[in-house]
Amino acid sequence: QVQLVESGGGLVQPGGSLRLSCVASGSVIAINDMKWYRQAPGKQRELVARITIGDSTNYADSVKGRFTISRDNAKKAVYLQMNSLKPDDTAVYYCYAEAWTGSYYEDYWGQGTQVTVSS
Repeated sequence: QVQLVESGGGLVQPGGSLRLSCVASGSVIAINDMKWYRQAPGKQRELVARITIGDSTNYADSVKGRFTISRDNAKKAVYLQMNSLKPDDTAVYYCYAEAWTGSYYEDYWGQGTQVTVSS
């Protein structure tokens, strides 16, 4: 089994910054893509950022230039640096990993961490 544990969420004022972390544990041999999604109340879950095993990145248009995704393969971790936060960034943020446990790649999700941007 693979567990993803997120941390770093919280309450921040508009214009502020937060750094989310997600660490994988359990029977992880390798991780392919890692992503951050978010879901605001009453809205569908949306992809925020993606990073491949080769460190290629993609971002949602709404966060380009403000958010940066990175990973540390040795620590089996992915991070999301969020700057210039806006109230519209308020959501539960979920970590995703495509992980190899010895048989095949499977999709794994974290439990989510709340980010609230408000004055």
